[in-house]
Amino acid sequence: MSEHGLKAAQDKMRAAGVSEAAIEVFSHYYHELESGAGGLILESLIEPLSDVATVDGIEVSEADAHEAFAKTVFIKLNGGLGTSMGLDRAKNLLPVRDGLNFLDIIVKQTLSARERYDVALPLLFMNSFRTREDTLEVLAKYPDLAVEGLPVDFLQNQEPKLLADSLEPAEWPADPTLEWCPPGHGDLYTALEGSGVLDQLLAAGFRYATVSNGDNLGATPDPQIAGWFAQTGAPFAAELCVRTVNDKKGGHVAVRKEDGQLVLRETAQTSPDEMQYFTDEHRHRYFNTNNLWLDLQAVRDTLTAKHSVLGLPMIRNTKTVDPADASSPSVVQIETAMGAAIEVFPGATAICVGRDRFVPVKTTNELLLLRSDLYELDDLGHLVAQTEKAPEVILGKPFKLVQDFERRIPEPPSLREAELLTVDGDVTFGRGVVVKGRVQIDADEPTTIADMTVLEG
Repeated sequence: MSEHGLKAAQDKMRAAGVSEAAIEVFSHYYHELESGAGGLILESLIEPLSDVATVDGIEVSEADAHEAFAKTVFIKLNGGLGTSMGLDRAKNLLPVRDGLNFLDIIVKQTLSARERYDVALPLLFMNSFRTREDTLEVLAKYPDLAVEGLPVDFLQNQEPKLLADSLEPAEWPADPTLEWCPPGHGDLYTALEGSGVLDQLLAAGFRYATVSNGDNLGATPDPQIAGWFAQTGAPFAAELCVRTVNDKKGGHVAVRKEDGQLVLRETAQTSPDEMQYFTDEHRHRYFNTNNLWLDLQAVRDTLTAKHSVLGLPMIRNTKTVDPADASSPSVVQIETAMGAAIEVFPGATAICVGRDRFVPVKTTNELLLLRSDLYELDDLGHLVAQTEKAPEVILGKPFKLVQDFERRIPEPPSLREAELLTVDGDVTFGRGVVVKGRVQIDADEPTTIADMTVLEG
């Protein structure tokens, strides 16, 4: 074992001011990495989840919902840069609708919920060291956002990238910031503890947290689900959606045969020869939306009992130290997923929600859907679907980066009557374009679709 590599990494983290809790967690996974832990969840060890509460079927009185909601905090993950879309700032700064970006809309959702339900509802962003400054600049526009005695954000931890051949901390003098990486959103629990925010929330009388990705504007604060979660007495709950043929890649929740515990299985935890089970949407019907509900006291008690190490399944992510330079040294990033904590808390549960609570933006395909006339933004900051089902959008390589996407689609086409839009090639859309039915555009040379064109299959 490379004790020298581990000590060098620990020293580097301490010099950077990383909390001792985060260093303890990193050390745990460093040893797992050295031991070659694979973290596979075999199909023979689990069975499909079948009995799930549904959001339409819960019965919660208005008084119980309000009581739970008054003790709830709203946490949004905001550490991602959206590098796969060509961004170098927080992805949630992207304009979405009506001149508002993700952050603006999340704030609108929070402030409107406070007023409507007469609750404090603190909003906290988990930022990374790369997104914090820009995010706080946007939030400064909202002087009424902060709840007295509580911050509006806390910082996700950082850890050293490790050289793949030696597991020693990588050095990159050309840009020392590239020597560091976030530990995945599974760091949520460690960051809450190490920052002191977890204890601040409990001391202020808050018991529950609803946590979701910042790019998922469908995951709004919901008093009914808060009331349901409080009634269950569960320490942890995951919001699930029914899988379709388009949800083959997302992690699904299953039941561990050994003890009946719910577990989350991701692609990286599936043996290659068992992928047919993983991708079978009829066998494993429910995928994880990454909308979570936490009992903060249970989180505190568990972290204390486990000496800050929850022991989430490790994800080994191999990249180059400079993502933009394929010739730079190969490194390993140790990551965990926050939804995997479902297996850490005995008695954890789940609830099946509608697709309206799962509207993520990971690619420009989804950004086009969100900006189009498929949605409208109501007074509460909620995205209101204008059709029963969103069409499938497949944009080719020329649209992958946001700057190229926006140059080619300065105004989104109407998609309310569309079933499928596939665009392959260098295509620029004029204004007022309407897509109907199933449309496929193949362009061998630069092509412009004229203003007001109606495209039909």
